[in-house]
Amino acid sequence: MPRFTALSRRTCLKGLGVAMALPLLETMGWADTPKGALKNPVRMAFLSSPFGVYPDAFWPKDAKTFGPAGVIPPTLEPLRAMLGDCLILEGVQNPGVNATKGSTHLVETSAWLTCTAPKGGGMVETGVSADQIAALQIGAYTAIPSLELGIQDSNFSHTGEDGFAGAYYDTISYRTPTQPIPCENSPRSVLKRLFSSRRSMPKRHSSSGGAAAIGGGAEEENGPSLDQSMLDVVMESTAELRKHISDPDQRIVDEYLDGVRSLEKRVAAIEKQQADAARAKQAKGNPKSGLKYSDPIDVTLNDTKWSEHVKVMGDLMILAFQTDLTRIVTLVFEHPFGISYPELGFTEAHHECSHHDNKKEKIDKLLRIEKFHIEQFAYIIGRMKTLLDGNGTLLDNSMVLWGSGMGYGFQHSNNNLPTILAGRGGGTIRTGRFARATGNQGDLLMAILARAGCAPDRTIGSGTKPSNDLA
Repeated sequence: MPRFTALSRRTCLKGLGVAMALPLLETMGWADTPKGALKNPVRMAFLSSPFGVYPDAFWPKDAKTFGPAGVIPPTLEPLRAMLGDCLILEGVQNPGVNATKGSTHLVETSAWLTCTAPKGGGMVETGVSADQIAALQIGAYTAIPSLELGIQDSNFSHTGEDGFAGAYYDTISYRTPTQPIPCENSPRSVLKRLFSSRRSMPKRHSSSGGAAAIGGGAEEENGPSLDQSMLDVVMESTAELRKHISDPDQRIVDEYLDGVRSLEKRVAAIEKQQADAARAKQAKGNPKSGLKYSDPIDVTLNDTKWSEHVKVMGDLMILAFQTDLTRIVTLVFEHPFGISYPELGFTEAHHECSHHDNKKEKIDKLLRIEKFHIEQFAYIIGRMKTLLDGNGTLLDNSMVLWGSGMGYGFQHSNNNLPTILAGRGGGTIRTGRFARATGNQGDLLMAILARAGCAPDRTIGSGTKPSNDLA
């Protein structure tokens, strides 16, 4: 049986402007793991939806009858096959954040991971978010300390309710109390960030003789565009790698590269849709013809199906976890006051449906939207469950928190936050159950961070100690 030299966990496939990290192979070991952490790194993902949930369709009625073969509320039905990997917590409170008078929607985003009421006056001031507390401690062990993903633009320049800063609505991540981090909603930008070479690249020179900076739009970058597959760029490096790995590892590499190529195609398809829509919007009638044309109507959500956008961003998150480029990701499904879902067959926006006034037609549409969000969550954790990761699956070695900073949108309540934690955190979480929380949101976040090897140097908001609800 041939013997292979152990590879560094940092081994990459390299080409011009590209450095593709690899998934864990049997000829590798985890490098640069925090002292005291588990052998396989534990990843954290925080996925947020606005407006809470309609309680009667979300919360199980009886913990004893709840389960994959039992009674499941309608909104949670997409999770039936995954319930064994999930912990559903009822009664999670976020005390102290209701103090922001009348401005409930900014609280649900800004306080979900900070557990701190935002201050007004047009300036941003809240707490450091849990993901960034973790990034400060374990972010140094990966090429990218944390990823902040979203489906919509983060427009920090607008003003929200009661004069509050617009940033409160458009992100859930805060590097410092006064430094919000915008969500990246471009799949191309995320893909390039994951796989661009991290060594400095020379500047290109413009036709006028001046130097053009690297790192802006696609026309400025010195690396390959999505029209030229990154896999083609690293082909020579891939061939060399195959000489040093076992047959099982070669199969893992083949599956990984097939997944990357598929993701490249999906990102390119989304970009083509966006580019075609942009060109159509800019097109005008020929003035000489005497004909007049109206501008094309605006199409929301970057002219891409919301569900496909979420799936692509979720797959990029998974790719980053699988290659250990980062261990911390946030993904915002929708901003408050956000969007409608034409793919569901109606035009009313999520926010409008949450103000249902107990009208059955609106409630039915709200339930379809909420179930739709859970479907995307189920897709993401389902994919993670199919990927082997050392002594288990990627989901086994992760914690994926889905939830909302609002309990019930119709009442604008910040109590009883819908909370689903998927993954076993490297074997430290007892999943497959529905339980009543004993700690608050800050306690829960502290417990999640502790399982990823973080020892928070502060409590999170009103939290006092890591929750015991996970074990």
